[in-house]
Amino acid sequence: MTQSPEQLAAELYDISVPDWDGELDFYREHRAHSKRNQITQRTGMTLPTRTIPEIEIIEEHEEETELEPLYRVIIHNDDVTPMDFVVHALTTFFYLSNPKAAEIMMTAHFSGMAYVQTLPKSEAERRINKAHFAAGLEGYPLHFSMESE
Repeated sequence: MTQSPEQLAAELYDISVPDWDGELDFYREHRAHSKRNQITQRTGMTLPTRTIPEIEIIEEHEEETELEPLYRVIIHNDDVTPMDFVVHALTTFFYLSNPKAAEIMMTAHFSGMAYVQTLPKSEAERRINKAHFAAGLEGYPLHFSMESE
């Protein structure tokens, strides 16, 4: 008859098998402690024990930083930039979904301009500059502007 791993462990380490309802942690600690003692007896060296450092929570009251002003990004229609490039620019630089980018592109196409999104000033400038740079590399006059909220 074969023995279960628990029975083998109980026989090997001369301990009772835990009933798995809370004694499991004690069982694991006991096994680790027994192993540590066996190694110490064989080698004459003691193994380092794990210590948990005390954590001190320091609460700092930082002064509230002033948020950047928000700006609306506007896309302007032109008769040269292909529609698929406009959608690509909106999804790549303004992180819009394809359906939302296509909707904005069509609004700009029929109305002359369309609202893209509202961003902090530095982020709006950064994304507009990236879109202008990419359009310039392709030779398109795609134009975005921004206006304060």
